[in-house]
Amino acid sequence: MPMCLSCGAPLTRTLVDLGLSPLANSYVSPERESTPDALYPLHARVCDSCLLVQVDRVVPPEEIFSDYAYFSSYSESWLEHCRNYARQMTSRFALGPNSKVIEVASNDGYMLQYFVEAGIPVLGIDPAANVATAAQARGVPTEVAFFGAKTAARLRARGEQADLLAAKNVLAHVPDINDFVKGVTALLNPNGVFTVEFPHLLNLIKEVQFDTIYHEHFSYLSLLAVARVFDCNGLRIFDVEEVPTHGGSLRVFACHKAAVHRETSNVAKMRDKELAARLDRPEGYEGFDARVRKVRADLLGFLRQAKASGKTVAGFGAAAKGNTLLNYCGIRRDSISFVADRSLAKQGKLLPGSRIPVKAPEAVFAARPHYVLILPWNLREEIARQLAGIRDWGGRFVTAVPEIRVD
Repeated sequence: MPMCLSCGAPLTRTLVDLGLSPLANSYVSPERESTPDALYPLHARVCDSCLLVQVDRVVPPEEIFSDYAYFSSYSESWLEHCRNYARQMTSRFALGPNSKVIEVASNDGYMLQYFVEAGIPVLGIDPAANVATAAQARGVPTEVAFFGAKTAARLRARGEQADLLAAKNVLAHVPDINDFVKGVTALLNPNGVFTVEFPHLLNLIKEVQFDTIYHEHFSYLSLLAVARVFDCNGLRIFDVEEVPTHGGSLRVFACHKAAVHRETSNVAKMRDKELAARLDRPEGYEGFDARVRKVRADLLGFLRQAKASGKTVAGFGAAAKGNTLLNYCGIRRDSISFVADRSLAKQGKLLPGSRIPVKAPEAVFAARPHYVLILPWNLREEIARQLAGIRDWGGRFVTAVPEIRVD
């Protein structure tokens, strides 16, 4: 029986069972097209004891993150989000040349570059050597390592300590969440600030965002669950903000329990919001699986109708969430001829499982499909602006989550 990643209790309650699925970011080279994907159960469960939502731990992290196809710098809206974050944190916590900003899962330097521009010393930490190389090329020193208590102790021993320690959308990627937070506690200055962003579980449930579930996301987080983990590992939450990224996220501010930072009223307000949604009890998680099945039925119905009417469908955004959606629905290239993406690392590859080819954005204008299915629905407005030219031939945009939307 699987055990909780946080408290060790047995996991007996299902949030949603998405069946067998390949790794969402394991894009396939054309010469490997006939080689079957490794498939793993994708089953999200709820811990009845601490209410942490998590997938069964079935894939070693080294298989997912050591050579990673996701480069953060390809999303314009995400870069703007990070630029604003750097400005806000620099102002709020009076960061300067004598400060140190450290980011865990710093990827290609997408966020730390803005602190570098401001003359603030930085250090990135990321396990993927290929993206770390890209970060170093833009002047962001990067440690290639998985982060946890051991890595934090090694960095602390050589004199590294963080005035601001940032983790954007990485806490969910951690198979040992307690070890990760222990590392944060060790690397943070006595009055340092840890900010962590994660897609809010409240929105995942409310908006049926099941496609954000994949093997590299080990957990799905609420403020209530995160507060428990932090408290057990020496941290306290003193502020929280709602941010629009990834379909609605939380930015949580934490510090050592004895630090000077005073708790804001935002913490109690968000806690009350989650309590109202019954995220503090198992009943708050019931019925999700049935709502997910309806999304699948509606999308397959749309694709069948389009095909019967002689309409063509292309996809845009070879995102991990798109691969969860496509593989759960059993969609192949006979329904979606190709998926376009701006990432050069993905172009020319095939999507895992579905084997749909990934092409450059120009392919959309060459093929002139009747519909463009936007797979990363959280970037719908950005992508619609980039592809506004499809209106010239009557093309329309489609998203499937939380329900079919065509316009």
